Amino acid sequence: MRRLVVYLNGERVGTLDQDDDGLLVFRYGPEWLGRSNAVPLSRSLPLRSEPFSGRHARPFFAGILPDEGPRRQIAAVLGISEDNDFAMLERLGGECAGAVSLWPEGAEPPPAGEQRVRELDEQELWEIIVALPHRPLMAGHEGVRLSLAGSQEKLPIVVRGTGIALPLGSTPSTHIIKPEPERFPGLVANEVLCMTLAGEIGLNVARTAARRVGGKPCIVVERYDRISAAEGGIVRAHQEDFCQALGLPPERKYQQEGGPPVRDCISLLRQWSTAPVLDVRDFIDGLVFNALIGNADAHGKNYSITYRGAERRLAPFYDLVCTLAWPDLSRRPAMKIGGSDSIRAITAAHWKKMSQETRLGWPMVRERIERLCRTTLDALQEPGLKDASGDSAMFERISGIVAENAARMLKGLPYAPRGAPSTTFS
Repeated sequence: MRRLVVYLNGERVGTLDQDDDGLLVFRYGPEWLGRSNAVPLSRSLPLRSEPFSGRHARPFFAGILPDEGPRRQIAAVLGISEDNDFAMLERLGGECAGAVSLWPEGAEPPPAGEQRVRELDEQELWEIIVALPHRPLMAGHEGVRLSLAGSQEKLPIVVRGTGIALPLGSTPSTHIIKPEPERFPGLVANEVLCMTLAGEIGLNVARTAARRVGGKPCIVVERYDRISAAEGGIVRAHQEDFCQALGLPPERKYQQEGGPPVRDCISLLRQWSTAPVLDVRDFIDGLVFNALIGNADAHGKNYSITYRGAERRLAPFYDLVCTLAWPDLSRRPAMKIGGSDSIRAITAAHWKKMSQETRLGWPMVRERIERLCRTTLDALQEPGLKDASGDSAMFERISGIVAENAARMLKGLPYAPRGAPSTTFS
């Protein structure tokens, strides 16, 4: 049996074992369970002394790791099986999403609060960016143990002013840099525009900015799971995505493959959020916005919950992209709205069906749809938004998609007289 020790912000939480059959087994430590302020790693791993085995342990821990293509590349670089979650965590688990880190049993983890980095000049950063397709997350580099979920090439970094550095040891990263893939030209402008637009209309989003490295467009995203400490430095904040919280492995992030439907996501927020009325409302806003911009890839791992002490709240939105900007990509929504099979065919009738399926008051859902449609259309008329994208052709393409989607959804909305009764999100 092999063992990793699981830490939360430098505090020992428990152990993750790989049994003789290759299955993961997680157990909370008695010291952690005895703490009055102990929190679970995941909603799917509640505090208890009994171990979590196999299918109960895997969704959370596999959900920390990269997806699909990057995972295969990393396995090839490290000389391990791409299906071996434990071996992946053993090699990559030093700097993960949220506040979790994993270290081999007997190995002394770096002290919490470490601020050790490797400063990068533009040439070094460019060389790393160029190598990412072949060596995702710098796998195998000495002193670097980084992991991020997702299929896009990316790298956790530390941003200091205009400078960029690599986090070493247990040093928390502050940002994520994502170079534009060759197969999706204009992706950086697309994502910066969609994220900026979401922020302009009042959605809670991660801060983003475009940056060129050696002439290659990149997007730099500020991590919402990192907090500036009062005494200086950066502290990790725990988080988990909806698939982890619902106990679903990462390969089931799409609804058509067994991933979470809207109904289950809203039930999760009702049961687990400490401010469910606000978070359900904000989640609906996120669904409406993704439908407006034509984002068919908003799956269960693109929504998360943050932990702040005893508080559990819907995380800021991230990875907001108009996938319709590339006609060859699927139009099938990763998370269906009222049974719609196309992100370009969602109507008011689909939203009304969704509200019935999720036991949400239709008048309130209707009001959120109308408000989001109109404020989004208004925001697209602001001159500064076009400049934010840095790509006028992409801006015009997305603006046209938003206008078409908004017109279709608004057309079917019934008139709601002023003062008509409505219900709250609960």
